[in-house]
Amino acid sequence: MLNANGVLDDGLAEAVEAAMRATAEAEIMPRWRRLAAHEVTSKAGPHDLVTVADRQAEVRLTEALTALLPGSLVVGEETVHEDPDSYAALRGDAPVWIVDPIDGTRQFVEGRTGFATLVALARAGELLASWLLAPARRLLAHARRGGGAWLDGRRLQAGSPEPGAVLRVACSHPDYTTGAEKRALAALWAPGVAPRASRAAGLEYLDIARGELDAVAYSWELAWDHAAGLLLVTEAGGTHLTPAGEPFDIAGGNAMPFAAARDAETVRRILALLDSGPDAGRA
Repeated sequence: MLNANGVLDDGLAEAVEAAMRATAEAEIMPRWRRLAAHEVTSKAGPHDLVTVADRQAEVRLTEALTALLPGSLVVGEETVHEDPDSYAALRGDAPVWIVDPIDGTRQFVEGRTGFATLVALARAGELLASWLLAPARRLLAHARRGGGAWLDGRRLQAGSPEPGAVLRVACSHPDYTTGAEKRALAALWAPGVAPRASRAAGLEYLDIARGELDAVAYSWELAWDHAAGLLLVTEAGGTHLTPAGEPFDIAGGNAMPFAAARDAETVRRILALLDSGPDAGRA
């Protein structure tokens, strides 16, 4: 199912898709637009929402995914909240499922369609495969290392922005960003760029992979928000870099803010803007 070179067979990939669909059908969609007040709480602050659907979906996915690949581990958003040390599995040798049960919880709580379940498979910090299921929009995207990115059976190609076109960029929401990173992101409000606050990160990455968004710039590095989408972007021909000029490392320790884009020229342009902020060059 996963050979020594980290290549998945079709059976494992299809089983992951089936587990995600079953989870959405059993734990997520029955609660969409039906959440009671007591089923929504916050974690780190008022913007960091979690619902009973997030928790139950992660439990179900954890059971299903580890059964599909014996010896594998899970780094999930809700699990890491309860056990921060579990994040260290991303640097280990065992295969790791990276799970965001509901990416875009606020959209889910508000009854909007812009949420998704994200799953990625990694080993020793290297992404091997990823899946994105947006059940309210009936979208399923997946990618395999070296095998391309696909959306509902159609291969994705990010392409490049039209020469001279205004760049469409989604970035960390100003309300969630402070200090030097907030000031760096403010530099995106520049001629030739049309920035907006990001919504669910996974769906923003999908829009880059299909050429409907030019770039993203984010100031946080939690793996469950980025892993699945970054592989989609990469396999669609896009790229990602940190201010240190290195690809984003899902295991952490990245310089921030980082950017992902449809092509290398665009990602360099975004990073140049981020580096032009009032704190550029400061230690």
